[in-house]
Amino acid sequence: MNNQRGIHIVQILLGVLMGVFLTLTVVRYRENRHRLDTQYKNWRKLNLILEVLEQNYVDTLDVNSMTDAAVVAALASLDPHSIYLPPVNLEESEEELSGNFDGIGIQFNVPNDTAIVLEVIAGGPSERAGLQPGDRLLKVDDLVIAGVNYPQDSMVRHIKGPSGTKVTITVARGREIIPFEITRGRIPTHSVDAYFMMDDGVGYLRLAKFSRTTFEEFQTAALELKANGMNHLILDLRDNNGGYMDQALLICNQFLNRGDTLVYIEGLHRRKEVYRCDGRGALRETGITVLISENSASASEIVAGAIQDNDRGSVVGRRSFGKGLVQEPFYFNDGSGLRITVARYYTPSGRCIQKPYVDEYDYAYDIYRRYADGEVFSADSIKVDTTDVHHTRGGRTVYGGGGIIPDVFVPVDTTRATQFFIDCNRKTTQMRFASWMFDRYRNRLLPIDSYAEMDRFFASVNLPDAFRDYALRTDGLRAGDAEWRETEPYLLPQLKALIARYSRLGENAFYKYYLPVDNTVEVALETIN
Repeated sequence: MNNQRGIHIVQILLGVLMGVFLTLTVVRYRENRHRLDTQYKNWRKLNLILEVLEQNYVDTLDVNSMTDAAVVAALASLDPHSIYLPPVNLEESEEELSGNFDGIGIQFNVPNDTAIVLEVIAGGPSERAGLQPGDRLLKVDDLVIAGVNYPQDSMVRHIKGPSGTKVTITVARGREIIPFEITRGRIPTHSVDAYFMMDDGVGYLRLAKFSRTTFEEFQTAALELKANGMNHLILDLRDNNGGYMDQALLICNQFLNRGDTLVYIEGLHRRKEVYRCDGRGALRETGITVLISENSASASEIVAGAIQDNDRGSVVGRRSFGKGLVQEPFYFNDGSGLRITVARYYTPSGRCIQKPYVDEYDYAYDIYRRYADGEVFSADSIKVDTTDVHHTRGGRTVYGGGGIIPDVFVPVDTTRATQFFIDCNRKTTQMRFASWMFDRYRNRLLPIDSYAEMDRFFASVNLPDAFRDYALRTDGLRAGDAEWRETEPYLLPQLKALIARYSRLGENAFYKYYLPVDNTVEVALETIN
């Protein structure tokens, strides 16, 4: 009996233990059945996540959009300039820097709600079809784009298209409505916005970007200025946000001597490469002053840094953007691509001028902070990393981190802005007045091809009274005699610049008339003298 009872107790205990074991096994199974062997190496975890979603998600997945979103999110954790470009964005980005595009060959502006042609590119499809500066764009094919506040970038997309295709552009010219059937073609884009001689052997050249054709354009313009007596060049890189590094190096090479360092680059997977001058530049004896602003970036900073660190010339303006990273493109067969940061570049003195990008928000709004902190108004407010010290060839102290600090600081000029001027800017009165003047004097303005003739035109139309009357009549803006006397010296050159660009003189005329009241150019000239 006792033996049987003992056996029974043992059986009960074994049953309990087995029950506990089975319960733990089921719980463990429930906990572990969705646990997969995740490994960060070889990107295994990312692949597993996508596989789990594909096999278990409640609805059908859009694999293309999810893949793109995953790539964008991954790159966002790196630096601000490593980006993924879907096919449409990649095409637009490549086109912007290629030096040409498919289109009809016009430049236009939208002062009100209607686009006005500013320039018809010589030899392009629009010139052959008969479009003229001052024409107002009403329709693209059957799409109405005038008087409906149609977005300017959308207008561009509708007007552009593959070479060989046709588009009908309907314009208003005076009281006439004229449709033009235009066959799109390959249109060159220009990096050189303007170039001309100023006073006493000083030439001025403004570069808008560094595209595939930048150096060729620069060389042509600079040699022409040199032939016209230039012994000192003001190279305006303000608001130039960069582009191809090789084009910047070719321009630096024109000013420096054989063996001078232009820049060097280095990265984890890119060995150090030093780029030096070959000593064959055509402008080695020409003085150089480089203008920069807070929006001058990348290739612009390479040029400014090479000139500054080699003590070759002066850098004038405000602290540059601060982009010291080098990107390389990678393309995929679906038309998309990556631009990946592969190296940092360093100026000849060893500076990396890349500003911090740990905080994405701070990086994106850095320029606004410079205004809020007063940096653009006072050199004393510039944030300098005094721990990152370097020296130019001549021994001057320069600092790394956060852009190129100019040799001569020029603040944003707010001292001359009267209330009348501010109100006119707010309502774009100047731009609308310029188009009104063109409508009124179209036949006189279009043929003008010399500054002497343009000056005679301005003298004949009493520009000050015409503008004051227009501002009062259209926008209800009045300037008393005292306020007008304060406003006229810097408003009148702006009006002349906006009107003169409608003539054959084009963009050159805009800068020619506007620069006399440009305080950065004014300081540059004082520095040269």
